[in-house]
Amino acid sequence: MVQKGPRPLVLCGPSGSGKSTLLKRLLNDFPDKFGFGVSHTTRGPRPGEKDGVHYHFTNKSDMIAAIEKGEFIETATFSGNMYGTSKRAVEDVRCTGKTCILDIEIEGVKQIKQTDLDPLLVFVMPPSIEQLEKRLRARNTEQEDALKKRLETASREILYGQEPGNFHIIIVNDNLDKAYSELHDFVSQNLQSSEPEKNDTKE
Repeated sequence: MVQKGPRPLVLCGPSGSGKSTLLKRLLNDFPDKFGFGVSHTTRGPRPGEKDGVHYHFTNKSDMIAAIEKGEFIETATFSGNMYGTSKRAVEDVRCTGKTCILDIEIEGVKQIKQTDLDPLLVFVMPPSIEQLEKRLRARNTEQEDALKKRLETASREILYGQEPGNFHIIIVNDNLDKAYSELHDFVSQNLQSSEPEKNDTKE
């Protein structure tokens, strides 16, 4: 398995919940503490996305071959496309001494729980399905049938996300600043508790 190191931070939530925005903000505010574990996907790049930065873009045959070789910690198929986190992606971040942040789907969360990575699990959810639909429609990146599939998937993800014990914290993103403050506080508390105690905190 992957080498021991800082506990990875996993952000999960429906597409349009705002988890990517929260993740970017955390990386920008603490570039020396966090590194992004770049996932693989077989979907094509969206406008502005760069290979190796947002995702490692690949094809199904190459990804299936890598999975069969045991190179992935978790994989999932979403809207007909494969996604996954490679062991290398986590190791690359850990080698820098930073905490690895992963943005993964529900199926990936179930799989990563079976590993010895012991991740901090954060579920980001929209205030309502109606709000989520508005956000996704505003993106204007998908056809109606694909949008409906995303909303159906989101409903299932929210049910799983709200089940007690599945995540360490649930953040309702009805206000970005408030949601980020909750994420920041959670991460600060948990990272401190996993680091060696310092005497300078004692009177």
